[in-house]
Amino acid sequence: MFLYKGEQKVGKGTYWDLYTGHRVDVDHEAFLPGESKTAYLRISPIIMLLLAPFLGLLYYIFFPVATVLIACMLMVQKVLRSVWGGVRRLSYFEWRPSEAYLSGKKRNKVDDTREHDTSDPG
Repeated sequence: MFLYKGEQKVGKGTYWDLYTGHRVDVDHEAFLPGESKTAYLRISPIIMLLLAPFLGLLYYIFFPVATVLIACMLMVQKVLRSVWGGVRRLSYFEWRPSEAYLSGKKRNKVDDTREHDTSDPG
């Protein structure tokens, strides 16, 4: 068994955290640090040194691809934010849910006098 979890009791060996890359050396039986979600891989340091050039090659190959993808993702986000901002400006309306006009909107006193004035202006 090569895969171990955090808080698991393990024997002597070298354990590598898969997500952070930290190395944990255990001289006697001990519990691995971290939560139960933390995954450790038991690999000898010699094998890890032999794997290093291949991991570097993968990094060398995929770094330009990742850079282009991240740049495209950022441009798409910027375009979508500007489109969303335009849609928000077009769909603006005067409804205020925190204000309640149960008896109707308040009218100005000038408007009230005009409605009650029945005399002929002429």
